[in-house]
Amino acid sequence: MEKIRVGIIGQGRSGRKIHVEALKRAKSKERFEIAAITDLIEERCKETKEEFPGCVVYKDYKEMLQDKSLELIVNASFSEQHVPISVEALEAGFHVVSEKPLAAKVSEVDKVLKKAEETGKVFAVFQEARFEPTFLKVLEICRSGVLGRIVMARFTRNNCARRWDWQTLFEKNGGALLNTGSHPLDQALVLFGEGMPDRIYASMDRASSFGTAEDHVKLVFSKKGHPTIDLEVSSCAPYSPPRFQVYGEFGGITAQPGSVEWKYYKPSEAPDRHLITTPLPGRAYCSEKLDFFENSWHDNGSRGADYMGEQFYINLYDVIRNNAELFIPLDDVRRQIAIIEECHKQNPKDWN
Repeated sequence: MEKIRVGIIGQGRSGRKIHVEALKRAKSKERFEIAAITDLIEERCKETKEEFPGCVVYKDYKEMLQDKSLELIVNASFSEQHVPISVEALEAGFHVVSEKPLAAKVSEVDKVLKKAEETGKVFAVFQEARFEPTFLKVLEICRSGVLGRIVMARFTRNNCARRWDWQTLFEKNGGALLNTGSHPLDQALVLFGEGMPDRIYASMDRASSFGTAEDHVKLVFSKKGHPTIDLEVSSCAPYSPPRFQVYGEFGGITAQPGSVEWKYYKPSEAPDRHLITTPLPGRAYCSEKLDFFENSWHDNGSRGADYMGEQFYINLYDVIRNNAELFIPLDDVRRQIAIIEECHKQNPKDWN
């Protein structure tokens, strides 16, 4: 198996803690070699250099882009640099992975997608939560049909905490929706199905953040023939609901990371009913006994962020070497950013 030589731009929380960790897992190591790194803070490169003595440390990413022994560039720079640096890397002849969020506006997304098409290079966005085992189990149940038509799904990423780093800055493409929300929104759009929503409602607020961007988001969108999506990302919620909830015709799902429970009845086994348009005898309310089937699923906890990152890179290798399809299509990323852009239009930073 011919390895792909990788250069990673950035050795911060994402570049080091996510991408390096994903690339050093067993199946990734069979396919990729961490060959070069760079970071604005030189000290950050030492840990990776010590672990991978053969990798080259570059002073800046422009110097790295001169290294034609590399084949793939991972862009884990500041969020507002994801598009311009990705475009530079594509122009320099590399395949490129960009950290999320790719951009804050669709026009920016289109710039990098156009450049990828012009150069013929593979471009992918690191939305590794698409591989989350709990989410995939929820999706499997929904697609099995046991719940009937999916009416609504709720996606929640809440906590009660303060932030004061650069990802709280609007000008850095920061904020709860772009940073944290891009993961559940990506998942939600898979369950939603194809196409843009007809109706989008977003309420955003800045509560405990020290920056300029929002730290509380309530997003609801819908379209005829699709489930309603209710998405919440908040730093104001010490009592958080389940991460996933699904409401279906015949039952539903509740799920937390590593644990899924679902409950449903079978219409074919339910009592035979028909509409009665006159008052029910004895002033009765509608009441019946439905036999519910209950199931649960539990993961062993070994398939966390590093596992999801590894799955992303396994797919990417097949795309580059074997012309496979991206597991996270770029059209999905564009649709996600279109919704985020609409949310920001509805909430022009007029925080209380």
